[in-house]
Amino acid sequence: MSLHYFELPKLPEVVSADDELKLWLTLFNAETEEELAKIEAWGVPVMEQAIGAYRHVTATDEFKELERQRHYAAHNNASALGQARREGAAEERAKWEIVIANKDEALADSKAALADKDARIAELEAELEAKFKKR
Repeated sequence: MSLHYFELPKLPEVVSADDELKLWLTLFNAETEEELAKIEAWGVPVMEQAIGAYRHVTATDEFKELERQRHYAAHNNASALGQARREGAAEERAKWEIVIANKDEALADSKAALADKDARIAELEAELEAKFKKR
């Protein structure tokens, strides 16, 4: 058994009425009513029947309700994804704020330690100066 892949966007603009596979692929790739009308205009009976069946099914209340539900599900998924991204960004921002606060604290501690050392150096210099003045 072999499996074939078809890249629908790469289908040719003009398809021969004799090439049934490309006709069906073109139909599957159609996204607008204009594209369906173009396929119908080719006058291939099986395509006209398929498009007629498609229009019949899509005109039913059941199909319209399913499409409405699909639309709302897609909208809800997009909203949930956006919310998750915002929450993730807020969590990440909070983590970085903690890291920055810790670094700021460490920097303040380092500055205090340096100030203590500078003060000790000044004391030692003063002691040395006092010893040399006594001599």
